This record gives sequence, C-alpha cells and structure tokens, in this order.
Amino acid sequence: MNMSTRRGQSVEEEESYFISMADMMVGLVFVFIILLIYFALQYQQKSKALSDAGEARAQMLMDIRNDIKRRNPLLQVTVDTRTGVLRLPAQILFAKGDTELSPEGGAAVITVAQSLAAVLPCYTYPRRTENCRPTSHGVDAIFIEGHTDSDPLQGNSIIKGNLELSALRATNTFRKMRENVRGLDSLGNREGRPVLSVSGYGEARPIDQGQDETAKALNRRIDLRFLMETPKDEDLVQMVTKPQGGGKP
Repeated sequence: MNMSTRRGQSVEEEESYFISMADMMVGLVFVFIILLIYFALQYQQKSKALSDAGEARAQMLMDIRNDIKRRNPLLQVTVDTRTGVLRLPAQILFAKGDTELSPEGGAAVITVAQSLAAVLPCYTYPRRTENCRPTSHGVDAIFIEGHTDSDPLQGNSIIKGNLELSALRATNTFRKMRENVRGLDSLGNREGRPVLSVSGYGEARPIDQGQDETAKALNRRIDLRFLMETPKDEDLVQMVTKPQGGGKP
C-alpha cells in the first residue's frame, strides 16, 4: 500500500469521524429542543391552570357574598378575590376581649355558614353539578382565621394573650357553623379530607399598620381563606400530551 492510498484512507476515516460527531451533536440539539418545548408547554399549562383556578375562586367568592346578601341584606362582609378571603369584622361577632359570639354575631355566622353550604358543593367533593357553574377546579382547604389588634389582653386570667384569643374565636366560629348548618362536615377536597379548618394568628397579620382605633377595628376580624387545588404533575402531563381540539374535555 503506497503513501497516497494510506493518506486517502486516513482522510476518509477523519471525515467519517467528524460526520458521526456532527450527527450526534444534531441529535443532542434536537433532544434539547424537544425537552425545552415540553417544559415550556408544561409551564404554560400550569400558569393557565393557576390563572383559571384563581378566576374560579373569585367567582365562587362573589357567589357566596351574593348569597349572604340575599339572606341578610344588612350583613356586610368583605371579599378580596386576589387573596381569596371573605372577611367578617370582629365587632359584629365578639365583644372586645371576649371569645364567645354575641347573639348578633352567632346569627351572622349562621348566615355565612348557610351560604357556604349552598355554594361550596359546586367546588368540593362529592361534586354537585346541579345549579352549578361549569368548572374543573375545586377547593382544597378553607381556613377560618382569627385575628386581633395589637392591644394586650386585659382582665382575663384564663386566656394568656392575643394568640389564644384569636384561636378561640376562630374555633367558636367554626363550632357555631357546624352545629347549626347541616352538610358542612361532608364538604371534602379531592383527597377526601374535610376542607374546613381553624387557625389563629393573634396580632401577627394586620391589614392596617396604624395604631388608631380605626386601624385596630379593621385588624380585629375573622377571615375565611379559600385555597384552591393546584395541578398535580400527572395532570400537567395529561394537559401537555392531550390532543388539542375535537376531543372531549
């Protein structure tokens, strides 16, 4: 074998090597692009699912507020659709420093509970469909939250402070709801857990940082905080891989 033949074989081997490397790099870039598209679609679908869940929660809160107004036009509740909170001022529920609902407060809580029992079955499990807005989103949890102002608790040797005061108020609100409105205990999330629960925050989460009586009155409150289900990974995979258009939802 002469030198020119060997040189030709060497060039062919080098060209074959570079072609193989180029093919491999093209394949890797292709795989990377596919993965990038997949994760971009997954992110897009999750963002849309969260946005849709937020819209469903906002509509649910408005329906609850409207139902409360229909039952008792004088009962004023505040709805914050951005944070998912339905707010009851403490002054209509409790005397200052007290944990027991006043007669007027008890009636107000029962009205709210009746509206919850009327609207929530459209968003909890087992899911009701009759007279409900069509939606695939559901409630994961509802926290009945007690909040106080920053004034130290006075004249109560049993309750140690605002944190305990807020927790007892939330608990008594929850108890009043359950004892007077049937069906609240059966409201569950997708995993079968009850959606209603209780928490107390004392003065730790004010909505007004002022120290005058107007600000303190705003901070004394019972909040019902609604948390919607978040899409699970398997749901996102189904969203990404589901054929678009023409299929059944």
